[in-house]
Amino acid sequence: MDTAWPDLGTVSAADARRMVKEAGEQARALVPPPDVASVEDRTVPGPAGEIPIRIYWPLVDNPPAAFPLVVFFHGGGWVICDLDSHDNICRTLSNASGAVVVSVDYRLAPEDPYPAAADDAYAATVWAAQHASDLGADATRTAVAGDSAGGNLAAVVALMARDKGTPALKHQLLIYPVTDISPAHHDAHPSKKENGTGYFLTTDHMDWFREQYLPEGADGTDPYISPLLAADLSGLPPATVMTAEFDPLRDEGEAYGARLQDAGVAAKIRRYDGVFHGFFSMAPLLPIAETANKDAAAALRQAL
Repeated sequence: MDTAWPDLGTVSAADARRMVKEAGEQARALVPPPDVASVEDRTVPGPAGEIPIRIYWPLVDNPPAAFPLVVFFHGGGWVICDLDSHDNICRTLSNASGAVVVSVDYRLAPEDPYPAAADDAYAATVWAAQHASDLGADATRTAVAGDSAGGNLAAVVALMARDKGTPALKHQLLIYPVTDISPAHHDAHPSKKENGTGYFLTTDHMDWFREQYLPEGADGTDPYISPLLAADLSGLPPATVMTAEFDPLRDEGEAYGARLQDAGVAAKIRRYDGVFHGFFSMAPLLPIAETANKDAAAALRQAL
């Protein structure tokens, strides 16, 4: 098997992960990741055992007494990708935002379907906020961030934190997030049909991801699975929602941003025209991706 993007639905989740990992290793060999001040791999307590995390300290002049803190969740449909696949994004985000970034290697489906990823994401966020001072960070300036399925987890963690009363979050950075995977609402978002084929992520891919992630009997309407379907979005932290024009997930991401605004949450929605799902990781190749990276970092700097 080669290292091309896996034909999801025809290969196992394990083979898909291996193929993505091999492709990522080749890409990193061609474009080395940026330096940061320091990187450390650790594990933290989770609901089903230790959760691997990777911590990035920014390379900045005149480091402050305490950095802002960003807890990051990688994309990959809750099935593929890991700390390595998003290492470049986290390094870039740490340096550009001047924040300590904690990247979370949550459990993956189908071996561990919902609520495993959401529970791990929340537990790691609680740990990071509780141990912020040990990391040289300020717990009162904590944000969550993620792309795609990771954007879903960031939104879900923000909901959980509001519902459970902790930790206090200052911002949520949602990069082309998944916000509604209920099959019943498939036709509610025209971009799923308009951009369903030919733009890297397909609607068929999302259907396969949903099948892996949802436990037996689940319909995807739980707000901790599909945050767009939450009855009440008030009291959530301010948000930056970034979408791509040619992305099946475009409309549900923008709908979530609009619902946040309707609920009185300070939410900014930014669509990037001419690009597709996954573009955020392509800054070395696409100028608009570099712009999006800078916009994301600026949003975090302003919020934190």
